[in-house]
Amino acid sequence: MSRRSVLATAAAVAAVAATTAPALAAGAAGTGRRPPRADRLVDNRFWTSYEDWRSGTAEGTAAVAGARPGLRIAKPAGRTDYADPHTGRTATWEYARWTTPTHRSTVPATELIASWNAHTPAGTWLQVELRGTYSDKTQTPWYVMGRWTSGDDAEKDIRRTSVDDQTDGKSTVWTDTLSLDDTTTGLRVASYQLRLTLYREPGATATPTVWRLGAMASAIPDRFTVPASKPGLAKELTVPRYSQETHVGQYPEYDNGGEAWCSPTSSQMIIEYWGRKPTPEDLAWVDPSFADPQVCHAARFTYDYQYGGCGNWPFNAAYAATYKDLQGVVTRLASLTELESLIAAGIPAITSQSFRKEELTGAGYGTAGHLMTVIGFTPTGDVIANDPASPSNPAVRRVYKRREWENIWLRTKRYNASGKVVSGTGGVCYLYFPTKISTAQRKALAAVGIR
Repeated sequence: MSRRSVLATAAAVAAVAATTAPALAAGAAGTGRRPPRADRLVDNRFWTSYEDWRSGTAEGTAAVAGARPGLRIAKPAGRTDYADPHTGRTATWEYARWTTPTHRSTVPATELIASWNAHTPAGTWLQVELRGTYSDKTQTPWYVMGRWTSGDDAEKDIRRTSVDDQTDGKSTVWTDTLSLDDTTTGLRVASYQLRLTLYREPGATATPTVWRLGAMASAIPDRFTVPASKPGLAKELTVPRYSQETHVGQYPEYDNGGEAWCSPTSSQMIIEYWGRKPTPEDLAWVDPSFADPQVCHAARFTYDYQYGGCGNWPFNAAYAATYKDLQGVVTRLASLTELESLIAAGIPAITSQSFRKEELTGAGYGTAGHLMTVIGFTPTGDVIANDPASPSNPAVRRVYKRREWENIWLRTKRYNASGKVVSGTGGVCYLYFPTKISTAQRKALAAVGIR
C-alpha cells in the first residue's frame, strides 16, 4: 500500500490472448543472445559485459574488465554545476558520459522503465537518461530517468531523485516510467538509447562504477481481465518475513513508515534471502528501540526526494545491487507460468499490484499500489506471498487464490472503489539475483529476457 500512483499503461493491442505464455523452453544457456519469443510483449536490453561497455559512445569513460565488468570515469569530459532542488546547494562536478548504441526493441513500446546497478563512493553520483525514437521517426528529448547515489551525506552527496514535468506532448515521464500519452493513435517507441553520466567532485580520484544498465520496453494490451493460467508448480522458498506495519510512524523524513514502506520491506526480504544484509555499522543510525532496523535502512536508502517516498522501482533495484555481488532489475512478466519457472529455479520476485479489498480474498485491505514478495505456489497453484501489509512478521506469509492474484497483478485496467476506471501495473516486478548463479537459474532468467 505505497503512496506510489499506479501509472497508466498499455496500448489497445488486438492480441490479448498472446499474453498467456506457453511452457518455457528448457534450453538456452546464458551465453549468446537467443531470439525473443514471439508471444512476449516485453523486451529487456541490459548492458553488462566488457564488450557491451566498449560499444556505444564514450566521453571520458572506460570499460573495466574482470569478474564483474563495468564502466567508470577515466578522464573527465568536462565540468558542470548542479543546483540540488532538495538541499538548495549548488556545487560543481566533473563528469564523464557514455551513450549506448541504439537498441531497436522487439516490442514497439508504450512504456519503458530503465534500471541500473552501480557503486557510488561518497562524493559521486550518476544520471540515467533515455531518448526514444517513435514509429513516426521523430524523437523524444533526453528524458532523465533518475539521478542516483547510494549515499546521502549532506556535505558530499546529492539527494537521489526522479524528475517531474518531463513531456513532449507525445510521452511523459511519471517518476520512473516513460509512458505514451495516448496509446490509441498507433504511435509507439520503436527504439531507444540510454545515456549515462558519471559525476564526482572536481579533482577527486573516486568514481562511480556501473555494472548493469538497461531498460524494459513493453506494450501490454489494455485489459480488465487476463487469461487464466494452469498450475504447474508446487514449491515454497524460505524467505525472511518482515512487516511494514510494525514501522508505522518511524522516520517521517522517509515517508513515515507503515503502509508507505512496502517496497523497501519487500526488497529487504529478498536481499536477505540471498544472504546479504547491512552491517551493524550500517545500522548504527537507527533508533535501537526499533525492531528490524534493516527495514528502516532500506527505506532511507531507497527514498526518492522528489517522489517523496520509497516506491521508486529502479531505486529499489539499485539499492539491492549495493550489496556484494547482487544484481537487481525492473521488468514485467507475462504470466504466472513465467513466475512459476523463476520460483522453480529458486528466484523469488517482488510484484506490484493494485486492487479493491473484495478482489483479493484474505488480504483484508485494498490499495492503489502495493509491493509484495512471491515465494512459492501451493499444490493447487495458489500464490504464496510474503505480504508486508501484515500486522506482524509471523503474519506476513499469506496464501492468495491463484485466479484472483494473477488478475490483479497482470491487468492494466481496473475499477476503483468509486467505480472509476484506473490503471493496473501489467505484471511489473523486481528481480534480484547474485552475479554467480546456477545454470538452472541462468536459464530461468534468460527465458524471461534477463541476462
